[in-house]
Amino acid sequence: MDTTGVPVDCYRSTLYTADELYDAPAHADSLDQRTHTLALRPPSPRDSLAQALHDHAIDEALTGWLTGRSLVGVMGGHALVRNQPGYAEAARLGALLGRRHAVATGGGPGAMEAANLGARLAHQSPDTLAEALQRLAGVPSYHPSIDAWVAAARDVATLGDSPSLGIPTWFYGHEPTNLFATAIAKYFRNALREAILLQVCDAGIVFLPGAAGTVQEVFQDACENYYAAEASVAPMVLVDRTHWTSTVPVWPLLRSLAAGRPMEHHVHLVDTVDEAASLFGSRHDS
Repeated sequence: MDTTGVPVDCYRSTLYTADELYDAPAHADSLDQRTHTLALRPPSPRDSLAQALHDHAIDEALTGWLTGRSLVGVMGGHALVRNQPGYAEAARLGALLGRRHAVATGGGPGAMEAANLGARLAHQSPDTLAEALQRLAGVPSYHPSIDAWVAAARDVATLGDSPSLGIPTWFYGHEPTNLFATAIAKYFRNALREAILLQVCDAGIVFLPGAAGTVQEVFQDACENYYAAEASVAPMVLVDRTHWTSTVPVWPLLRSLAAGRPMEHHVHLVDTVDEAASLFGSRHDS
């Protein structure tokens, strides 16, 4: 198929790196933004086929990357900014989990970026993570400048390179992909991306406070666990009791769904990231 004019390689054999997506000094000129522009326009038959071929190639590359790895997912809100305490806690969670597992996120900003950051620095000292957080705090958000947000992350990314995964989508191209995932499976089709993100987290998922997107992920994961045999149920851990019982009262419904099902003893509500991390054993225990 002729893919002239399509900015991405529809037959690529590897996942993306941040340097590939951010391949220009200005984000507006980058491969990431050029591809988002394509994703926004009404697709021609050629565009639709090119996007499907690309996403299939990413599927194949992701299958290879997953071989031999145990993944824990971290889901949470994109709106969390770098100088908030919740960001530091999400990063610490990523570091705690990343010492035993590969960490997978939705690949975006906020809690996702923080978890990928922590996982990237999982085998560095706590002082290194503290230094990274201090550097990033000076550019807390991708508003008003994605370029400044990216530049701060580039500086910090040199501090470690432990593997973690981001699975973002050009459907949400207005939320830039974070630079801390060492492997990035970026998709055109968001529904496919959502299903794959949950599917690859074989060791379970931690849900940090979030809004509509995170709630959708909670119940997507709950639906899979609801119908699964007990041997196939993966842990679900919700962090922040007040958030999940009062602010966004997901927990009562999740607990009711789980009652009497194989998943009942695999759903947890905790207050801290330390409690969440303690629920995940070694690669061999999960």
